Amino acid sequence: MSGPHDGGASGGFHAAHHALRELVMAATVRIHRTPVGYALDEPDTFLGSGFFIAPNWVLTCAHVVDGEEGGEVAVVYESAPGEGPSVVAGRVAATLPDHVHVGRRVRGGWPAPDLALVRLREPVGHDCVYVSERPTAQYGEGRVFYAGWTVTGGRLQMLDGFLSVQGTIGGWSSGVQMRLGQNDLPNGVSGGPVIDPVHGEVIGVLKSRADNGAGGTSTGIERLRTLQVPPGAVRTEHDDVYHAVFHAHDRYHRDRQQPSDSRRSTWADVQGELSARPGRALDPDKRAELLGRLAELPPPDTTRSLLDLLDSLPNFQAPSLIPAPRGWRDGLGLLNENARGGGALKLVLDYAMLVMAAERAGTPSNLAAEQALWDWVKQASTGLDSGYRSRLARQRARHLGQRRVRTYLDVGGTPEHARTGKGDAGARLSVLLEVLPRGWEPDRCDWSISVARADGEVTRLHEAERTPLDELSSHVVGPLTEAFRRCDEPDRPVALHAALPHRLLGLAVDEWESRAGGPPLGAQRPVVVRCSDRDQVPGDDAARAAGTHAYPAEDGDEERRDRWNRLHARDALAEVLDCDDGVREPVPAVAELRGLAPRTVPVLCRFGDERYEDDAAALGRIVHAGFGVVLWRRWRSQPEVVCGEFHRGAKKAVDDGDGAARLPDLVHGLRVKVREGLTEAFWADGIALLYDDPHQPLPGTGDLLEAP
Repeated sequence: MSGPHDGGASGGFHAAHHALRELVMAATVRIHRTPVGYALDEPDTFLGSGFFIAPNWVLTCAHVVDGEEGGEVAVVYESAPGEGPSVVAGRVAATLPDHVHVGRRVRGGWPAPDLALVRLREPVGHDCVYVSERPTAQYGEGRVFYAGWTVTGGRLQMLDGFLSVQGTIGGWSSGVQMRLGQNDLPNGVSGGPVIDPVHGEVIGVLKSRADNGAGGTSTGIERLRTLQVPPGAVRTEHDDVYHAVFHAHDRYHRDRQQPSDSRRSTWADVQGELSARPGRALDPDKRAELLGRLAELPPPDTTRSLLDLLDSLPNFQAPSLIPAPRGWRDGLGLLNENARGGGALKLVLDYAMLVMAAERAGTPSNLAAEQALWDWVKQASTGLDSGYRSRLARQRARHLGQRRVRTYLDVGGTPEHARTGKGDAGARLSVLLEVLPRGWEPDRCDWSISVARADGEVTRLHEAERTPLDELSSHVVGPLTEAFRRCDEPDRPVALHAALPHRLLGLAVDEWESRAGGPPLGAQRPVVVRCSDRDQVPGDDAARAAGTHAYPAEDGDEERRDRWNRLHARDALAEVLDCDDGVREPVPAVAELRGLAPRTVPVLCRFGDERYEDDAAALGRIVHAGFGVVLWRRWRSQPEVVCGEFHRGAKKAVDDGDGAARLPDLVHGLRVKVREGLTEAFWADGIALLYDDPHQPLPGTGDLLEAP
C-alpha cells in the first residue's frame, strides 16, 4: 500500500500498511467466462474482479457475472505469492437485486446494490479478507484503499491504490453507494474490495467508475443484509446464504489466530499493528475470538428476535438502521459503533450472555459452543468489579438450569438403533472388497469381491492375483459394478466394505470412479474401511521397534467387542487426536488410547501429513487399541488451510448424530454434498470412515482366496 498516510506515519505504520496490502491482494481474484481452459491469462474471457469473503465464497458485482443466479463462472486466484494462477469453477448463489427484478438491463450499469455471491464448486485453499461489521454505509475517513484486476497493454494485471471519499448517493435507500474520487478506475476493477486503511477491514465493493474515468462508486458490505430471507423460521446457518457466508467468515478469522503452519500475518495481527480498535471495548484479537465464538452458534431465528434482544440490553438505545442487523456479528458491530460512556465492555458482555441464553436446540455442539462463549466472557471480564462478575456467574447458572430442563424434554428416549447398534448400514446386504498385498511383491496385491449378508453368509463373486496396486481401481470396476447390480434396491444403494491391511487403510477407495468422469464410489453409496489384519497391527513405538505386540491379540478381541457394544449403546462423542487448534500433534500411544471413554470416536485431522516418523502407523495404533469406529480426512498438504472447520464439522456430525450406527450413511451423505458443490459440506472433502463390526468378522482371515 503506497502513499503517505494522512498526517504522517511512522515506519511501523508503513510496514503494517504494506502487510495489509499483501493480505488484500492475496484474497483478490479475477472472474472469467467459462470454459476458461488452460489460458488463465487470456483477456478475452475476463469479466471483472472479486474477492474471497469466506472459505469457498467470492463476493463481486452482479453485473460482472451477468446477475443470473445459477450461472457458471471461473474464478482465477493464487493460493500463495509466486505459485502462479489456479482456476476453480463457481456458481452464482445469490445476487442483489436478483435477476428477476432487474429485467432488461440498462446498458453500462446494473441497479444498486449490484452485488453477487459466487459459491465455489469444489474446496480450495485460499486467503479471505476481513469484512467490517459496521452497521451503516457512512464512512467519515478521508481515503479508502482498493484493489482489482484490469487489462493493461493486452495483459491481465492487478491494480491497487487510494481513492478519496466524497460522500454518499442514495440517502437511506437500498441503493445507497459511496462516492469515490481522485484516481482513475479502469475497466475490470469492478467487484474488487474497498478497504478502510485505518482499521484494516473491507467496507465495500467497487461498483462503477465515473464517466470521465476519475473515481466512481462502491456498495457497502452491509447491503448483503438485504439478501432474501428463506421462508419460515431460520434455525441453522445453512438455511440462509447470509448466515452461511458470515459464519464461515468469522470462524475462519478466529481459526487463523490459532497457531498454524502459515507464516503469513493475519488480519487481526495487522489491525493490531495499525492500532485499530473496533469500538471501545475490544482489541482486534479479542473481537476475532468473540465473533468466531458467536459464529459457532445457530443464527438468530429472525431479525425481529435480534432487535428484541438488542432492545433488552440495559442502558442502550439501538438506533433504527437500514438495513437492519441480521446476524450476531451485526449486533456486535452496532454495539461497537453506538456504545456511549465507559461501560462499553460490560455492554458487549451483556450482549454475549443474551446470545448464549437464546433459545436453541440443546445438541452437544450447541452446548459446547455456549460453554466456549462463556469461557470467553469469563476471560474478558477479568479486571471488572466483582459484583458484576458475580452477576454474570448467576446468569450462567440460571441459564444452565433452564437448558437442562429443555434438553430433558427435547431428548426424550434413546433411538432404537442407538440402543441396539443396528442401523440400516448393518442390517442389509453389503459388498465386500478384500485386498491383500503380496509380501514378496509389495507393489502388487491379490483381491476378491464378495456379497455379504448380515447373518455372516458370504458369496464370492470374483478374485484375482498379482494386480499392480496403482492399477487396482481400474481392475475392480467391472466386478464391483456386477456386485452392486445384484444388491442395490431402489433408492437404497448397497454399502461397500473395503477390507484392507493396516498399511493400506488410507487407500482412497471412496474416491474411485466406476466410469471415467462419473461420480466417485463414495458419492454413490456408503463406503467404509475395515482392517483385515488386526492381529498383525503393531502396538506403540517401543513394541514395534522390538518387533512385538504391545498386548496379546486375544485380549484385544474382547476389548474391541466391549468398546463396540458400549459405543453403540449410547451417544457418540468425537475426539480429535492429532491436531490441537491447528498445531500438529502425534497420536497418543496405545496405552493412552485405551484409556479414552467408550463412547469416543477418534478423529484424525492430519492423516497423510507425515510430520512424525510414526505417522504411517498412527491409525494402526488406534485400531490396535480396540477402536472399530474412526473418522479421518486425507491431508491435502495446504499450509494456508485452517483446521477449525473440519474439527467443528466432525464433532457436530458425530456428537449431534443419531449414534455410531448411522455414521456410514451420514458420511455417505456428506460425500454427496461435497460432490454437489454444497459449500457447507466442504469441510468433509477427503473424509474416510473405519467402521469395523467385531460381530461380523471378515471371512477367511489370513486365507483371502479360499472360498468360504
